[in-house]
Amino acid sequence: MKHVTFRQMKHGTEAEYHMLQGLEHSYAAALPQRLVAALQRLDDSLQGYLVTRLQHSLQAATRAERDGADEQMIAAALLHDLGDDLAPHNHAALAAEIMRPYVRPEVTWIVAQHGIFQSYYYAHHYGADRNARDALRGHEWFGACADFCENWDQSSFDPDYDALPLAHFVPLLEQVFRRPL
Repeated sequence: MKHVTFRQMKHGTEAEYHMLQGLEHSYAAALPQRLVAALQRLDDSLQGYLVTRLQHSLQAATRAERDGADEQMIAAALLHDLGDDLAPHNHAALAAEIMRPYVRPEVTWIVAQHGIFQSYYYAHHYGADRNARDALRGHEWFGACADFCENWDQSSFDPDYDALPLAHFVPLLEQVFRRPL
């Protein structure tokens, strides 16, 4: 069977749903390759910075790795801006949801909140509240998110930084995103 025969899901058979489940497992196993392709698209995205969004992501991940972060946090540093192309006004939420099934809650929270934390560095130039993140002060991962932004995110716009290539991070993506759920 290559395709289901139903035109409404309520008419599907057990055999059809088992076939679809197998296809879904195969598709999910290829997520690391789709993440690499999405990262590569960031090489030609938002303009105006001294580096591309891909270069920024590679710098952040390289900094995280060199600081001794674990594989989930390195993946977060690499993928934190993955949503820029499709969700420019809520990219952090999109990236967090992609990662949620595969990483611990702390990592998901940091990725989801990094946008508001990152605004600390520029919001005042737009007349906005650079301390908006203070509404989250007291959260158990507030400090970890502030550190993520300070050490890896806001500092990764340097065209002279010797970031590791994307190929270096492929095994890490395969490790994190092929984990059984």
